[in-house]
Amino acid sequence: MSETASKALGAPAGEPDAGRWKALVFIALAQLMVVLDATIVNIALPSAQQDLGISDGNRQWVVTAYALAFGGLLLFGGRIADLWGRKKAFVVGLGGFAAASALGGAATNEAMMFGARALQGVFGALLAPAALSLLAVMFTDAKERAKAFGIYGAIAGGGGAVGLILGGFLTEYLDWRWTFFVNIPFAVVAAAGAYFVIREPEGGRNRSPLDIPGVILSTLGLVALVYGFTRAESEGWSDSVTVGMFVASVVLLLSFVLVESRVKAPLLPLRVITERNRGGIYLSLGLAIIAMFGLFLFLTYYLQIVKGYSPVKTGFAFLPMIAGMITGSTQIGTRLMTRVAPRLLMGPGFLVAALGMLLLTQLEIGSSYAALLLPAMLLLGLGMGTAFMPAMSLATQGVEPRDSGVASAMVNTSQQVGGAIGTALLNTIAASATTAYVADHIAGATSRSQQQLVQLEAMVQGYTSAIWFAVGILVVAAAIALTFVNAGRPGGTTVASSEQGAADEVPVPVVAH
Repeated sequence: MSETASKALGAPAGEPDAGRWKALVFIALAQLMVVLDATIVNIALPSAQQDLGISDGNRQWVVTAYALAFGGLLLFGGRIADLWGRKKAFVVGLGGFAAASALGGAATNEAMMFGARALQGVFGALLAPAALSLLAVMFTDAKERAKAFGIYGAIAGGGGAVGLILGGFLTEYLDWRWTFFVNIPFAVVAAAGAYFVIREPEGGRNRSPLDIPGVILSTLGLVALVYGFTRAESEGWSDSVTVGMFVASVVLLLSFVLVESRVKAPLLPLRVITERNRGGIYLSLGLAIIAMFGLFLFLTYYLQIVKGYSPVKTGFAFLPMIAGMITGSTQIGTRLMTRVAPRLLMGPGFLVAALGMLLLTQLEIGSSYAALLLPAMLLLGLGMGTAFMPAMSLATQGVEPRDSGVASAMVNTSQQVGGAIGTALLNTIAASATTAYVADHIAGATSRSQQQLVQLEAMVQGYTSAIWFAVGILVVAAAIALTFVNAGRPGGTTVASSEQGAADEVPVPVVAH
């Protein structure tokens, strides 16, 4: 980068943006809204399905329409943030998300609902990378950056569980429509605050023309991948359309990589993902999310169907996990981030989470919440919070300002695609184990009550079989973090914004153009 551009990046190291902590409040609020939305709608889905007359075969589209648009357009959204400026992309994303939420809350039929969910995904794909890249360019002091990303990491990790509590309250005491309407005040407050408080450093935009072939190939490739996994869950892995989607995804994404290596102004500069630290983070984060998303689903069903918890009680049952995530992120991760290498937080963090997951393989119908679920959730939260915090920070550290939107989008993409894969993969494993258990034991159940007991035992057997896979996935995530991520702790007080500064002050290798 030129010296002029480097100087244009805003205040020098000694004069950081005075409003950065106020800005963090509004950025965190927007992130909370996006993460909440991922789980809050799941709780409301049965009620919405009944009201709008959505068939069992089509109900998955309430979740899938959002996931496809969000996951497919994230890279494009990150590039738009780099082109327009992160503040503008952030405010536009919030406004669009609020409008789409209002449309969803007012839905009168399934088509209107699916359309609203897809629109939410479109604006979420613009909003999420803009939020993370704003943090990356506003917080340059190493200790402050650790604190800011600690807060952001805690929200990113714990927001999903908060969504379960809020979704339960709104569905049980108000109406499912409020799970959509609740986004509007979040978005309005965050957008107003961002407009008046955020002062984005100048000179960090990427004004190169849009890479249209890259946009088309990446969007179609990611949509095919996400849809392949969501279809596999409902139609099976051998379904011809499922297989076709996976084949199409591989062809499209390989074509995308080929195009990106040749065009002058790529949508995703390969330097962003080929740097070993960032590559290791995207991969390990994606795997950890695969394990976590499946778990949220299983525990929700276990608590409501097997244990008979209400939606609100189910939400509160997840509180220890939220407490663990906040503690791991803001107390362990933030305090140690500037003292130890990131891999020494990420690797052990994923292993602690795996230990919590290992406890859950012992689930039975009569398992005690206090004796088994509580310690497991605390360990999961602590481990994930500790690992997420340095991962979020390092994923955008040392990257050129003009690439920060796309680097942030890759973090979100690994999480979104990981979520879709996790839900489909672990659900399929659980369903197979449940079916096999019923086939083996149903013959011996003569009365109706015995048959119901076998069904419940089969369900729990399915969950524990899938959770064993999740344990293995977390161990692999830990191994990748310990092997690939070789950056040392931030050595200077400033995380520089230019290539030269990054090389001098932060031991994060920056791949040359």
